[in-house]
Amino acid sequence: MKLYDYTGIIHFHSEYSFDGRVGLPQIISAAAKCGIDFLMLTDHDHLQARDKGWEGWNGKVLLVVGQEISPRFNHYLAFNIPEPVRCPEDVTGIAPQKYIDDVNRAGGFGIIAHPDHEGTKTFHVKHYPWTDWSVDGYAGISIWDFMTDWQSSLNSYLPSLLSYFFPALYLRGPRQITLDRWDLLNQKKKIIGIGELDNHASMKKVCGITVEAFPFERAFKFVRTHILTKAPLSQDSQKDINLLFSSLRHARCYAAMEYFQHSQGFNFSITQDNKEYYMGDAFALSSKAEMCVSFPKAALIRVIKNGALIAEEIRKDLFLPVEESGVYRVEAYIKAYGKYRPWIFSNPIYIESQV
Repeated sequence: MKLYDYTGIIHFHSEYSFDGRVGLPQIISAAAKCGIDFLMLTDHDHLQARDKGWEGWNGKVLLVVGQEISPRFNHYLAFNIPEPVRCPEDVTGIAPQKYIDDVNRAGGFGIIAHPDHEGTKTFHVKHYPWTDWSVDGYAGISIWDFMTDWQSSLNSYLPSLLSYFFPALYLRGPRQITLDRWDLLNQKKKIIGIGELDNHASMKKVCGITVEAFPFERAFKFVRTHILTKAPLSQDSQKDINLLFSSLRHARCYAAMEYFQHSQGFNFSITQDNKEYYMGDAFALSSKAEMCVSFPKAALIRVIKNGALIAEEIRKDLFLPVEESGVYRVEAYIKAYGKYRPWIFSNPIYIESQV
């Protein structure tokens, strides 16, 4: 089966957010220059960009308008909703299960944002983690948040300065606590994993100098989410948005940090009885199966089954026999400046025991 790989950005803020300041024309232009195919906008607590007519194709970039539901903790990215889901401002005690249910009742789906965000004391950035894991009904979680990752390097002024100028050298990849939780969740039911950007292009004062934290043309070079579709995008806005949503909800996607190396050409599949299964697919193990993992460039490949490392090799292509049921996913690290750096994190393929 041929799949079409589209590069996108999930979770960012425009001038329609109270803490955003950049207009959508500038953001869309930056995306086009960076080779981004689609943008999933998540301004705080409303859908104004859709009301203003921005949703759909804008030149070569498809803009999808969602909402970040933003109480003090437990931020939630909501998509495919007809109107904003209300959440009282500055309320810390609101139960997130309520707005998860509200999104689902509206026919939408949601993704838990930056679940292990810690902020940074050095620059007085508040922490915004997800705190209530008793909830149910969410479609996915962010496994790799650019801002969470980058802010973890801001421990003192000199490292922070270097990290600002060379952020790709300071990114550590998804936090292990996040991956461990995601692996456990996926052993119970499918939970989509995405990469998110959470960029605001904020202006900050450092040592009396005002700087823009990350202009969009720069920010778009880091953590992205690739969605693989069964058909090519057609320039029909609603049809293409539905196609992206369908593939995303199936978990036919992966997170990638492409500053050093583009990831298109990445493949992760398992073949059984001449039938191929891809990320998000589930099937019963009934005969000999083989995993195929391939990359556009040699990388440190790690194969994870039920949260445990089962294979690790440095190569461009990897073939492994699959003899047991389980939840299988892949991580890849690319060598740059003398060190293996986080690159690709796939969604799983789910193999069930034959009944």
